[in-house]
Amino acid sequence: MNEHISSAYDRDLEAITTLIMKMGGLVEDAIIKSAKSLSDRDVELAEEVRKGDKAIDALEEQINEEAARVIALRAPVSKDLRTILTVLRLAASLERIGDYAKNIAKRTSVLVEMGSVNGSDVSLRRMAREVQVMMKETLDAYVRGDADLAEDVRQRDQEVDQMYNGLFREFLTFMMEDPRNITACMHLHFIAKNIERMGDLTTNMAEQVIYLVTGSMPDEARPKGDKTSFVTDPH
Repeated sequence: MNEHISSAYDRDLEAITTLIMKMGGLVEDAIIKSAKSLSDRDVELAEEVRKGDKAIDALEEQINEEAARVIALRAPVSKDLRTILTVLRLAASLERIGDYAKNIAKRTSVLVEMGSVNGSDVSLRRMAREVQVMMKETLDAYVRGDADLAEDVRQRDQEVDQMYNGLFREFLTFMMEDPRNITACMHLHFIAKNIERMGDLTTNMAEQVIYLVTGSMPDEARPKGDKTSFVTDPH
């Protein structure tokens, strides 16, 4: 009987993991496409990202429902309960990352009439790519139960912060040199901040994987490279 219950629980977890990986794939796609829509000033691609956010939201809701069902039916304890809690937190972070990708796509529509500011679009795309890779590796770490890989992702958040800091300083310089750059630079800064926040959320996901595998959160605070205090986008 216990073996039967365990087998059923394993199938439930496998189904939820499949949903998480599907959600992660959609979010990865949204990150890549939102950055590409910005660099190419592609309004149609930006609109595709915005519309695709509904599917991401729907998957989070489905994962929440499945997790609640498993808790009600299986009453998991110990590591089994940690697994369910981790799944819920991963899904919440993925949903927020998807929101930030959608926000980038929204700003593309505004920036389409404005030229690139000294190649900043390329830097933003590189920064988004780094976050996308970090997120993919975090999900791989979750599936493999690999705390070392999750810790590696956690440490790389500082690299994303450093990219953001560099862009922040560039935008300030461009705005001071020519007031006509202010509007474009403000939008581009908010995009950079959205990507930096994606990195933070990805790092939170990595910490949850470490918690799942080891039973405890990392002892040391992760290094933070974001030293700016510039106005942030409330959305």
